[in-house]
Amino acid sequence: MRTHYAGFIGTLCLSLGLVGCQMMGGSTGAGFSYKNMPVADGSAVAGEGNKVLFKGTPLALAGNGVKVGDMLRDVKVAQNDLSLVNIAETKGAGKVRVISVVPSLDTPVCEQQTHLLSERNKGLDKVVELITVSVDTPFAQKRFAHEAKIVNVTFLSDYREAEFGKTHGLLLEGPHILTRAVMVVDKTNTIRYLQITPELTQLPDMEKALQIARQLVTES
Repeated sequence: MRTHYAGFIGTLCLSLGLVGCQMMGGSTGAGFSYKNMPVADGSAVAGEGNKVLFKGTPLALAGNGVKVGDMLRDVKVAQNDLSLVNIAETKGAGKVRVISVVPSLDTPVCEQQTHLLSERNKGLDKVVELITVSVDTPFAQKRFAHEAKIVNVTFLSDYREAEFGKTHGLLLEGPHILTRAVMVVDKTNTIRYLQITPELTQLPDMEKALQIARQLVTES
């Protein structure tokens, strides 16, 4: 059983973390080749005792889960110069923020999710902060942003102890990666929208998350 599990985790890590993909994107979307990828319907629940699927195989979530209406929790993540910042106090604190959570940037689904955030926000990036969080090292995130020509997204790394994942119930402890999710946080740091994709290989509904963020900006 242990050998079978180790083999599965190896396959998962190979699929999500070690298979590089062509970085063809630009912040205008002119150079990135979007694929027809499935968008998740509904959401999983964050935190210990809950699961998501990877190609139909269940993976357990770890940590103290958050839900809509909760406050974004204080936890340090690394910027691409290795300095630490509280996720609740990034440069966009006091504004609406969209936080896109991905397992690994060097995979096609994560890459497309990040390009959607950057390129399909219809000018929202001028008034909100767009954030991507993953367990990739700050160096890998910086490389990705440079090669993808993405300059309007703040990349934050949870590579140290996965404290962001643990604190928000978004960690897949076995493979030590974050699950796939998107959340919208209002100017008071209250989580107003949260979708955790029930199947890890599907995209979250980025269009809906951006729509919610736009509504919050209008309300404020």
